[in-house]
Amino acid sequence: MTGLVLASGSPRRLELLAQVGITPETVDPADIDESPLAGELPRIYAERLAREKASVVAERHATAHVLAADTVVSLGRRILGKPQTAEEASKFLTALSGRRHKVTTGIAVARAGDLSSRTVVTQVRFKRLSAEEISNYVASQEWQGKAGGYAIQGLGGAFVPAINGSYSNVVGLPLTETLAMLNGRGCLT
Repeated sequence: MTGLVLASGSPRRLELLAQVGITPETVDPADIDESPLAGELPRIYAERLAREKASVVAERHATAHVLAADTVVSLGRRILGKPQTAEEASKFLTALSGRRHKVTTGIAVARAGDLSSRTVVTQVRFKRLSAEEISNYVASQEWQGKAGGYAIQGLGGAFVPAINGSYSNVVGLPLTETLAMLNGRGCLT
């Protein structure tokens, strides 16, 4: 695979792409303001960030296909970003405990001023967590850098009895939809 730039510093996205035999030629994370706009819904937010990341990085790589993504965890309209402190991680886990939430990933592919995007939504159900489970998970530090404060592919997987939708989406990149977009743009030929 040549000419693909991944506009993300996420090791999970690189691992997911490697699972399906894709190695980006370059990894060039976008540096943009990721603050949600006032009243912005999670789905719109995820797609907007993916589009902005792809656009910014495409300006630096004129002939390459640029793949960007952004994953958001939400409870209703409330966006749970990446917790900045152990206390915030604990609050997120407490809020998710015993409830269903959505994981939305916006995916964008850009090249030479042409940009396409879409979103993928997976519903995740958390079991009811004890105070000890939350405390132990927070102490593990696995929550750091993770949307919603957990990693389904790690210790956090023990909290999830069911999902409805794409597992790889919850990890950080919905592979089926991403491959379809890349194929549709002629990136994988």
